[in-house]
Amino acid sequence: MDHTASIFIELGGVLFCLGVIGHVASRVGISPIPFYLVAGLAFGKGGLLPLVASEEFIKTGAEIGVVLLLLTLGLEYTADELVHGLRKQAPAGAIDLLLNAAPGVAAAFLLGWGGTAAVVMGGITAISSSGIIAKVLGDLGRLGNRETPVVLSVLVIEDLAMAVYLPIVTALLAHQTIARGSITLAIALGALAVVLFVALRHSPKVTRLVFNPNAERNDEIILLRALGLALLVAGVAQRLQVSAAVGAFLVGIALSGPVAEGAREVLTPLRDLFAAVFFVFFGLHTDPAEIPPVLAVASALAVTGVATKVATGWWAARRAGVATLGRFRAGAALVARGEFSIVIAGLAVSAGVSPRLGPLAASYVLLMAVLGPLAARFVEPVTRAGLRRMNRKPATAASGGPLPGI
Repeated sequence: MDHTASIFIELGGVLFCLGVIGHVASRVGISPIPFYLVAGLAFGKGGLLPLVASEEFIKTGAEIGVVLLLLTLGLEYTADELVHGLRKQAPAGAIDLLLNAAPGVAAAFLLGWGGTAAVVMGGITAISSSGIIAKVLGDLGRLGNRETPVVLSVLVIEDLAMAVYLPIVTALLAHQTIARGSITLAIALGALAVVLFVALRHSPKVTRLVFNPNAERNDEIILLRALGLALLVAGVAQRLQVSAAVGAFLVGIALSGPVAEGAREVLTPLRDLFAAVFFVFFGLHTDPAEIPPVLAVASALAVTGVATKVATGWWAARRAGVATLGRFRAGAALVARGEFSIVIAGLAVSAGVSPRLGPLAASYVLLMAVLGPLAARFVEPVTRAGLRRMNRKPATAASGGPLPGI
């Protein structure tokens, strides 16, 4: 009873504080995600008020938050839109992975950590956070923007690449034989193929699992079945070394019609609750005392990571015929790193790759998780101001006035 009371007190205090933080962020006009992350530092180990009793619950809630974020994101799009986007953006996805993995690989070799650490660091810097990006796009009202399908296509390609990468890096860290690692990879790819096939080819049947479109709508049934199906598929996918986020996203893609609309409405409040817990969880596992020694390297990686993500997002949106402002919005949307980077770093730390890898990865992810929402929020006014200045220069020159710098 005392333990339960402690959980209620800690959890209630955290949620109430998040509510206050969210209110302040909305008044200022900024996404609350950076504030949630910083709040996690205060509640984590080495923070001002470290949590003890509710930590396990928050960990589980964070994982549910990722599932809900990707499920509701998938509900916004159809299977045909997914297939079209993947076919069109495959080259952009490949360039995105190569360009953004390069800084992590280079950092590992420059720090003298060796080849295994280089493979790990490449994954940490390459993969954007689907969870954070889904929340930011929703907060900023950009889910219907023309560049958003481009962003989602790149994210899905990254998540699918994770289905190949995670079994490989797990086998590498466990020093498995090539045969054993190949079996693990084959199982992961087979599971992914099955989930993709069901989502793309049998969408009406998946929809009927949640609710009969011809029957009267019942929000309670839709909520229980949609959430239950998403958690079930995500759990099975993760057990088979496939991303739980990919599984949840594909469930959302498979649901269609009025059921998708109803599921989106009833799941949104639940998503917002667990998404806040998800962002706090990042900060909980970052000891503030470990940040200063690796802050310089993490900052250099962060600056490079912002530049490479903006470049790849800009190029991908340009290929899709998106205008200049939308190209920069696409690039800024991809900046945030998050859950995958933490998972990869956790595997490496457990395997004892390098004692400094964990703090560096945590600091890098924290910086990128804060910079991502801020970049997405401010990229539009900054780009508009830059375009206005560029348009004024030719006009000044044509009128015979002096050009800047001359």
